[in-house]
Amino acid sequence: MRLHVRHHTQYRYQSQVVLAQHMAHLRPRDLPGQQVEFHDLHIHPKPVSRDDTLDAFGNWRTFFALESPHAALDVTADSVVTTHPTAELPDSPPWTAVRDALQYHASAPYEPAAEFLFPSPYIPRTEALADYARPLFAPKRPLLDACHDLMARIHGDFTYETASTDVHTHVLDVLAQRKGVCQDFAHLMIGCLRSLGLPARYVSGYLLTQPPPGQPRLVGADASHAWVSVPFGGQWHDFDPTNNRCGTHHPGEDYVTLAVGRDFGDVSPLRGVIHGGGGHTLSVAVTVAPEAEFNALVAA
Repeated sequence: MRLHVRHHTQYRYQSQVVLAQHMAHLRPRDLPGQQVEFHDLHIHPKPVSRDDTLDAFGNWRTFFALESPHAALDVTADSVVTTHPTAELPDSPPWTAVRDALQYHASAPYEPAAEFLFPSPYIPRTEALADYARPLFAPKRPLLDACHDLMARIHGDFTYETASTDVHTHVLDVLAQRKGVCQDFAHLMIGCLRSLGLPARYVSGYLLTQPPPGQPRLVGADASHAWVSVPFGGQWHDFDPTNNRCGTHHPGEDYVTLAVGRDFGDVSPLRGVIHGGGGHTLSVAVTVAPEAEFNALVAA
């Protein structure tokens, strides 16, 4: 599947911003399940400096600086990505064997997945999260089977409700209120796995959605998405508790992986520090469409 993603971010400030430095994670990754065919990041006003580099997790990031007064900032990322059908989850050993193999031992070889075992700013390791997941993790249960059922349990127990949380809502509050958005459900599942001693990482990206029957696809009507990735057998296997979908490399060919990290804080699409500006309004519009439809869609 060949998908075109447009992610447009617009800030409007109450007063002039004098200086600003921003970091963007808006270029999709090249992965076994997807290849980036085209990417363009347009920034207005034009930055005085810009640097595109890879971060510690292998994500593309763009640092840019603005040194002239401005009352608005517009950032538009256009990406064309070819995705491939997902592979079914393979057989896996008991989760306890995977957990024990990742425990620290003196002189043991470095295992990159181990860095996703630890608490992170948005995701604690707690008994409350372990207790929620533990009924699905019998001692000899295969790792990926148990992860699949944890994904399905979160999907069934929690209600997707826009504006029920914000980026700072604690994962234990999400557990208590049983509602949230995709970011919350990803943080929750990761917290459950880490609290059991299993590594898991946060994945940000996009999902091709379908308009209601009889309605046209609308520009800017989509949103960023988030899900979970679990390592085994030299590959990452993805679980989306929001939609109860999973697969090796990604949950489906209608998904586009943007960036991976410990939690949302590592991969937020755009963040920065400004001098001046006062208050601001923020608007974000995301469009995901098959490449064959995209040009006609945005021209309409």
